[in-house]
Amino acid sequence: QVQLVESGGGLSQAGGSLRLSCAASGSFFDVSAMGWFRQAPGKQRELVATITRGLSTNYADDVKGRFAISRDNAKNTVDLQMNSLKPEDTATYYCNADIRVSRSSSYNLRWGQGTQVTVSS
Repeated sequence: QVQLVESGGGLSQAGGSLRLSCAASGSFFDVSAMGWFRQAPGKQRELVATITRGLSTNYADDVKGRFAISRDNAKNTVDLQMNSLKPEDTATYYCNADIRVSRSSSYNLRWGQGTQVTVSS
């Protein structure tokens, strides 16, 4: 069974930094795009950043210049370095990845279980 396992997160003061990591585990053929989303209480889940297998990145406007997404294709991991954190960054952060379990299968979007990030003012 394919799983995305997240680590990192926690509590930070405003202006601080945190790093999130996510690793794909289980039996699969390959991983295409990977990304991070977040969901604050009472709000919809929103894009934070994505990265392709070719390392092209895309960021939400409100995290540009503060967050950096990276990945290791050999290890099937994706990280999110979060700097200059703001209280409005407080949310549950979810990683996702397009994964196919065999050469002949289609890619399916998988989600991690989420990790909490809390930024105090």
